[in-house]
Amino acid sequence: MEKDISTRLTTLGHPQRLAVFRLLMRRYPDRVPAGELAQALDIKPSTLSAYLSALMQAGLVTQDRAATSLQYSIAMAAVNQTFDYLFNDCCRGRPDLCAPAPLGHDRMTRTKYDVLFICTGNSARSIFAESILRKEAGDRFIAHSAGTLPRSELNPFALAVLQQKGHDVTLLQSKNVGAFMGPDAPVFDFVFTVCDQAANEECPAWSGQPVSAHWGMPDPVKATGTDAEKSLAFQRAYGALANRIKLFTALPIASLDRLSLQKAVDQIAQSPSEI
Repeated sequence: MEKDISTRLTTLGHPQRLAVFRLLMRRYPDRVPAGELAQALDIKPSTLSAYLSALMQAGLVTQDRAATSLQYSIAMAAVNQTFDYLFNDCCRGRPDLCAPAPLGHDRMTRTKYDVLFICTGNSARSIFAESILRKEAGDRFIAHSAGTLPRSELNPFALAVLQQKGHDVTLLQSKNVGAFMGPDAPVFDFVFTVCDQAANEECPAWSGQPVSAHWGMPDPVKATGTDAEKSLAFQRAYGALANRIKLFTALPIASLDRLSLQKAVDQIAQSPSEI
């Protein structure tokens, strides 16, 4: 056990191997193609291959093949084992020293939780998620959305779907994620990325240590064909997010510890697209 832990820590001591590991953690439970990893981190394929090989030898990453593509994901059991060992051995099991911070701020006394949805353009998927959460459970959650590279206006197909579903779109607008990083910004309890590109980017250091998860899905903005075919792609994205948000709002948040909440929101990412 100690040898395995030592190997894992040594492997993660290399800055670029750590960068690969952190990206895969942000994308968990996704399986990410090697080419996407190389592009996101600006690493040569041959160099990336060496980093991935070291992470796999340490038991931190697994490899799968999909057709001709090699895909990689976090070996979460080994990661949890490593953290458990560090907590019980190095911290002597003292929660006052090593346990993660509780959810948000004053979790048990709060009546609403602040939730942020992030994608690249903030013109469709994250706007869908913000609108759905506000409509589904606005009495329990304060919904926000933002983009890492927001578009100047919302996608017209997205707006049409929201209006068809009975959402108020008058206050919706694309916002840069930087708008939520100032001293007056909300302290988020949950942060979800809903597109792969946003999850690939380095995460800001959110105050309050929110529970975070990646709920990636295809970008309807990239749909081609007739207007009817494009509209169908937006309808599917809306339906997938509505399913995930209904599962999320059904969670007994106040009665779950942080680790249980994290596991629950990660599992929601693997839920089917339709209820």
